[in-house]
Amino acid sequence: MARNTMAGLIPLIVLAGTGCGEDGEWLEAPLGEAQSALEAGNALNPNALNPNALNPNALNPNALAVGALSLIALGPQALTAILDPGPDGALSREHLRYVVECALESSQSFRFGWIDASGVYHDEIYTGVLGLVRSWAWVPLDGNGQRWISACLAARTNYYRVPVVLSSRGPTKAINKQNSPELSTFTREEGAFWGNIYGSSPALYACHVPENDASSRAALRDCAAGHIDETTGSIQPCGAIQLLGPCDTYCDPIAPKNGIYHPSCFTDPANRSATTSLQPITVFLE
Repeated sequence: MARNTMAGLIPLIVLAGTGCGEDGEWLEAPLGEAQSALEAGNALNPNALNPNALNPNALNPNALAVGALSLIALGPQALTAILDPGPDGALSREHLRYVVECALESSQSFRFGWIDASGVYHDEIYTGVLGLVRSWAWVPLDGNGQRWISACLAARTNYYRVPVVLSSRGPTKAINKQNSPELSTFTREEGAFWGNIYGSSPALYACHVPENDASSRAALRDCAAGHIDETTGSIQPCGAIQLLGPCDTYCDPIAPKNGIYHPSCFTDPANRSATTSLQPITVFLE
């Protein structure tokens, strides 16, 4: 029975990558509205940010290495990875779950099954949360979608793998928090995240707000300012997330009238036109 179920799931996942219709079979019925747009579940294992986690042969379990393999389209290679019963498969499924939460909204979900090493069948249902790229349900991610999902994954990575409630904001409808109660509750900017782990030159970046670094670290949020090594005192990045410096240097000023976020960020202030991202996610804490 498990074999028949698995055989039926394979084309569903492949169809998602090749572009099935909005009403494609693999989209499940709504599982209930999310209680809040706040991302309480930002305990993403930094290792799961490794696109190579979808390819066990390339997996680096100790770092956020980035590579070409991605979830732009859920084709056979990604399918093999998420069905892997070993630890690499667990990392791949965690990565996929966070991608689904970032891309899809609460009325959308992704379902598949896999069999563990003991022969036990597991039915997985990942439900969307933020809805940054709802169209991923029926077409592969384009460049803008890749950058939104990459920024979302970086913003939701936690060095300690513990959930911390945060407010993610950016210049797109899904996370434009204009007139939201979040603006008065989450008032302390941690920093901003941007990049593209699915492009030809995979990279993730972060900037921080120096005056808030101590409070961010106290809240167990280290990935914008960097983690302080207890032994050496040096600043360590969260895997592949490159620490650039203060957001005042690497981003355009916060836009108060548009939801309080940085409308764009760049990796080289001297060459902004060539290094600007219009898909940064600004994170605020309580």
